[in-house]
Amino acid sequence: MSVFEIGMLVAFGFSWPISIIKTLRAKRVSGKSPLFLVIIMLGYVSGILHKIFYAYDFVLWLYVLNLLMVGFDLLLYLHYRKQD
Repeated sequence: MSVFEIGMLVAFGFSWPISIIKTLRAKRVSGKSPLFLVIIMLGYVSGILHKIFYAYDFVLWLYVLNLLMVGFDLLLYLHYRKQD
């Protein structure tokens, strides 16, 4: 476990709810990239797999939480893309 890894996940963890709230309020997704969201999700999946196979600790749950938030943001994109 690294304090820097935790800091990175917490910082990203604060940014995803802001993005989600903005999308829910505006009901628009202009400027969002689904490819970017998928790449971010792949990064979180990679972090999760690393934690499971090599360095299991509670930081795994920060990866899972962030993955769920990015997944929800992607679902919002798919839902609201018709309106843009």
